[in-house]
Amino acid sequence: MTESRTPAQALKIPGEAGVWVFLFGDMVIFVVFFVAYLVDRAAAPGLFAQSSHELGLAVGVANTLILLSSSLLVVVGLGAVRRGAVPVATGAFRGAMACGVLFVVLKAFEYTQIASGATGTDLNPFFSWYFILTGVHLMHVLIGLGVLGLMVSRAQQSSDVTGKRLMVIESGACFWHLVDLLWMLIFPLLYLVA
Repeated sequence: MTESRTPAQALKIPGEAGVWVFLFGDMVIFVVFFVAYLVDRAAAPGLFAQSSHELGLAVGVANTLILLSSSLLVVVGLGAVRRGAVPVATGAFRGAMACGVLFVVLKAFEYTQIASGATGTDLNPFFSWYFILTGVHLMHVLIGLGVLGLMVSRAQQSSDVTGKRLMVIESGACFWHLVDLLWMLIFPLLYLVA
């Protein structure tokens, strides 16, 4: 059984327009970071490649899978909200939050390993960029955890989530997907540098 939608409903962009402006601005800032990183990498490709191998690829892959899983849970949660399945929605959003917390824990472990010198490298331009890119991204994850909490709260207010509440949840989902997208760009730049 398929849902009948008007053309306006089928083409509706999720979230608020202001959120999309913010997300675009955020992406522009990261593009500037990525270009600056690539310029520095081009100036010292050997150093960047050697330093990249000092990172724990397994932790990077785990964090990637964790964030992909969290985005899937947000998609499931948003679909459940639209169907009025509040328990499914809140469970999915809480699962996404758990993934976010696990990401933070693994990132803290990785930071500790690098800071303690366990990697056997001194802080160099690669690791400066590593901390800049992953640190700013980590701030986005922490903010995103708060946003996911807000999404749980909004979803729990009623089984008929429409209007402003739905827009808040959709906007939060868009932000969380941006967090995931940014990691999908950061991961290969830092962990898979050739």
